[in-house]
Amino acid sequence: MTISLKNRLALTCALFISLALGILTLIINIFTGLIFATLIRNNIIQKSDEIVRVIGEQYSPSSRSFDALSIEAMGMYFVHEGYIVTVEDEKGSLIWDARSCDMQQCMDVINDISVRMEDRFRLNGALQKERYPVIYSGRTIGTVIIETYSPFFYSETETAFLTSINRLLLMATVVLTLFSIGVSIPLARAIAMPVNKAGEAARQIAKAHAPRARQSGGMNGEHLVIRIPDSYKTRELAELSRSINELAAELEEGERRQKRLSSDIAHELRTPLTCLQGDIEAMIDGVYEPDKKHLESCHEEILRLTSLVEDLHILTNLEWETLVLNKTEFDLAKLLWITAEQFRAAANEKGIEIRLNLRESPITADYDRLKQVFINLLSNAVKYTDRGSVTIGVETQEGTTTGAKTRIVTITDTGIGIPEIDLPHIFERLYRSDKSRNRSTGGAGIGLTIAAAIVSAHGGTISAENGASCGSVFRVVL
Repeated sequence: MTISLKNRLALTCALFISLALGILTLIINIFTGLIFATLIRNNIIQKSDEIVRVIGEQYSPSSRSFDALSIEAMGMYFVHEGYIVTVEDEKGSLIWDARSCDMQQCMDVINDISVRMEDRFRLNGALQKERYPVIYSGRTIGTVIIETYSPFFYSETETAFLTSINRLLLMATVVLTLFSIGVSIPLARAIAMPVNKAGEAARQIAKAHAPRARQSGGMNGEHLVIRIPDSYKTRELAELSRSINELAAELEEGERRQKRLSSDIAHELRTPLTCLQGDIEAMIDGVYEPDKKHLESCHEEILRLTSLVEDLHILTNLEWETLVLNKTEFDLAKLLWITAEQFRAAANEKGIEIRLNLRESPITADYDRLKQVFINLLSNAVKYTDRGSVTIGVETQEGTTTGAKTRIVTITDTGIGIPEIDLPHIFERLYRSDKSRNRSTGGAGIGLTIAAAIVSAHGGTISAENGASCGSVFRVVL
């Protein structure tokens, strides 16, 4: 059995507040009872002192005796308040006893108090006697014996007061609990609404990017753009909404890249296949002789197809992180010098100067893979530079915190540069700034992607920017 987030939050808040109120009520009730019990004990002591004082005032010095009638009247009054009084003279002779005067009434009062304390307040007690001397002019003229329910007892008025307090606390708890439920429901709805929107958006994204939806092309041939509000004041809700929006954007961008990739691969494969088909059909129809010249043309197209497939295979291995690096220690500067020498003849043929600004830079990395990176970069630099120079530099920087050394390789040319609109995309698969994809101006657009994947496998970064005046600058950080 499942429960919605809104209802779970509402129930959790209501239960938490109700529990807190219940505990608070219980604590207030306990402390009120303790404070009130202490107050009652003090009142019993004060009342006993007052009884002794009042009975002492009934002593007549002239007759050296107590007024028995007055003591009886007061004693019966005290019985109604829960005090069983006995008065003795200085010799210990009985002057007045409430039990002897009205035993039944005394028992009724004591029974009422016992029932009240045991049934309502769960306090079991018993009668306790206290003897108080009556002093007159510095001498003891008698003794007052007071029996009360011990350890303490509540009168009917005090019992009614405590009952009212408990009822008030109970009513306050009920009212506040109902209020908490009323507050919890809209609060839970406000919290759950962004989560529900995020869930619904995730379902729409999954539906929009499902294989069947991709085959049908979505609505009107395009996927619906799905976004949810992310301007919530609660940080977690805002982050959740932004994450959903970023996920949607990434999936949409991935879909566009996938479509473009399929189109680019089809375009790259179509050109050599068309050439092959044309040459072979011409030879079959007798238009061309199957001589060496035409067979070499077919062979060239087959080599181009093989190279493209191999590049795609290498790129797939790199992107799926199946590349195994054979790391050894070597001098990065020497590797750059060897790579530059491979392109010096082609550069001299175009009248381009290759400049080296190299310093000894020992590094532990995959020699062959890094050579492949620099071959791709230098190949592009020479290919897109008609005059001027290509400068290769390397420097080593010490880490400020870890102390690890960082090698920075820069390859700067004075060529045509890279359009600003293409800079963010040049390391993507099959991306070429030449939209016509003319083979005379470049390859399949995989070389830079392979270079970026190899550098990333080494834990480094590669970036490109246009030079200050002309040309472009590629920077590899290892």
